[in-house]
Amino acid sequence: MTSKTIHREAFAKINVFLRVLSSRDDGYHDLESLVLPISWSDAVTVRPDERLRVEVRGAPAMSGETPAGGMNLALVAALGLADVCSRAGGALIEIEKRIPLAAGLGGGSADAAATIHALNELWGCRHDPATLTQVAERVGSDVPAMLLGGPVLMSGRGEFLAPADVATFWWVVVQHGFGVRSPDAYRWWDEAGAEPGPDPEPALDAAAAGDAKGLGAAMFNDLEAAVTKRHPQIGTTKDELLQRGALGAVMTGSGSSVVGLASDRAHAEELAAAVPNAVVASGPPSPGG
Repeated sequence: MTSKTIHREAFAKINVFLRVLSSRDDGYHDLESLVLPISWSDAVTVRPDERLRVEVRGAPAMSGETPAGGMNLALVAALGLADVCSRAGGALIEIEKRIPLAAGLGGGSADAAATIHALNELWGCRHDPATLTQVAERVGSDVPAMLLGGPVLMSGRGEFLAPADVATFWWVVVQHGFGVRSPDAYRWWDEAGAEPGPDPEPALDAAAAGDAKGLGAAMFNDLEAAVTKRHPQIGTTKDELLQRGALGAVMTGSGSSVVGLASDRAHAEELAAAVPNAVVASGPPSPGG
């Protein structure tokens, strides 16, 4: 095991579209989604330690940040990697939180993915991407997509991933002071008897072409209506972004954050200045963050 300290950026994600196809017998749902990492990140640092532990600093916790067992997802990821790495030992995993949890931005999943990469190097596991992905799949549905580190088209319950061609766009991410549990959002979709959303090809074509106007018109999230019914603030924020000139706006993931698409950086900064609790980000992030 190396004695050095290793740093990784854990980038937030947004769902440019999220199409729910059907419920499954295992309690999950089959879906299609374009998952895009953005330039807003937590900082994950790992170093050797006598035992395996996690220290989190920064953004206040929101409900739903940990799995049912009560463990931080980064710790779950570390334990999963240790199970398949003969060189595993102790490690201190330090996470500087900037991304709110349970907000539809993949904050916990991003931390878990960054932890897998960092500990694979620290412990000298030398696992290939396929093995690391197997570890990620056991941690959470979003973790494999975050592990790849680029735009992906996700399907199944999240286990099927294909790299996606996406130009760089500028976004405004608006946070709310509450989280939404993914199981609740999908249950509400089931209860509403909702149908899958439109063909995602227009969104994929616009994303690849760098057509911000076309992409803004094509974004959608099948979970949005059911979640907004319980949390009207989401709809209010979406309407405000559109009224102030966003090219499109959509709830990301299971909520509660809403993202607005801007025409360029200056436009994004104007939108963020006008809407409370807004953060400017680009995506996908440039190499090196």
